[in-house]
Amino acid sequence: MKKPLLLGCIADDFTGASDLANTLCREGMRATLYIDIPQGDIDTDGESATEVAIIALKSRSIDATDAVQQSLAALRWLQDQGAQQFLFKYCSTFDSTPTGNIGPVAEALAAELDTKGVVVCPAFPTTGRTVYQGHLFVADTLLNESGLQNHPLNPMTDADIRRWLSLQVSSEVGHIAQAIVSDSSNAIADSLKTAASNDQTLVVVDATADVDLRTIGTACADAKLITGGSGIALGLPENFRIRGLLSDEGQSFKPQKGPAIIIAGSCSEATRQQIAAYNDGPRIVVDVEALMADELTPAHIVKSLPDDNTVALVYSSGAPDEVKALQKKYGVETVANKVESFFSSFARQLLDNGYKRFVIAGGETSGAVVSTLNIEAFDIGPEIDPGVPTLSTIAEGTTGGNSIAMALKSGNFGAEDFFAKALRQLEGQS
Repeated sequence: MKKPLLLGCIADDFTGASDLANTLCREGMRATLYIDIPQGDIDTDGESATEVAIIALKSRSIDATDAVQQSLAALRWLQDQGAQQFLFKYCSTFDSTPTGNIGPVAEALAAELDTKGVVVCPAFPTTGRTVYQGHLFVADTLLNESGLQNHPLNPMTDADIRRWLSLQVSSEVGHIAQAIVSDSSNAIADSLKTAASNDQTLVVVDATADVDLRTIGTACADAKLITGGSGIALGLPENFRIRGLLSDEGQSFKPQKGPAIIIAGSCSEATRQQIAAYNDGPRIVVDVEALMADELTPAHIVKSLPDDNTVALVYSSGAPDEVKALQKKYGVETVANKVESFFSSFARQLLDNGYKRFVIAGGETSGAVVSTLNIEAFDIGPEIDPGVPTLSTIAEGTTGGNSIAMALKSGNFGAEDFFAKALRQLEGQS
């Protein structure tokens, strides 16, 4: 008998999708990560059938109307697969602008599912992201004072998630405070019902520790839709386990040996520290000024890669003032599109040259690289650092008939030695 698809997830970028897959797999669910909406139906038969389908969209920084349309199309495909519950995943730093895209997408999904009182919780305590009194913190610092105010595409200038969302949506935004969360899952569920009766579609829910996220998950056992960072998924698998629906079988990951590359397009402080800490191979900077003048091509960088077994780190990451100067000179979208196009072509050439392992830093860069390699789906492997799993391609023929292993890292994630750890784990070392 065909097994039900338990959870259908929509992520607004590729690193976020892998982050979510990592959380769900660690909690015992078998997940498949799809790059964009699959063609046709998925197979949920057999002992190793998919229990969670995660659709990775590249919708975080596009026009809000387009983001809504793509997300609704993903939702309808997941509904066709029989998903019992739905989750909209966005970044734990709530990357958005006053016009979207998190609010418009969440509101549209809720309307399509005819539901209100929907949880909004970007908390990810393991990486220092917490929500208290409706405000998002990074460690002990308000989001808008943590460096995220300098994000090149989605600068966050207000840590009050209720106020930020109110700029994006048509209905009043509710709030469930920490005291209610700490009380019980029943208290949360009752508060969500009250919010729904008050015509509040979206409700910001406080969470300062993993135990809060698990309590929220229990409260959402019967919810049609949940939204949040990957942390909000911590408590959802247990709901299905209690109902006897989980296989707890684990994942299948195919490590790869052979040539490897590290590509970093993120300008976050964490990624820049990781670049500075990498000493296992050459660090090759992409001169964006030369790129904008068409004086630098991917072929130039390919020719400069080492012939031995060392792994090069190729990066365009710059300090905030350098990035702002380039954006002012050439335009934000022009610079972003040029850099993404460069890395896409670069990765394609490396794949054609037999490269087997790709470590990518940055959500937009990851999306550009994965898209150009025509990857359709990933299987999920061991965690490298919180929020970042190993991935291996599982759809034959999507990378020229070759299986490859990848790590897609959000710019803000990972320890200083992340790159070296990722390379080891992608080839099967602990």
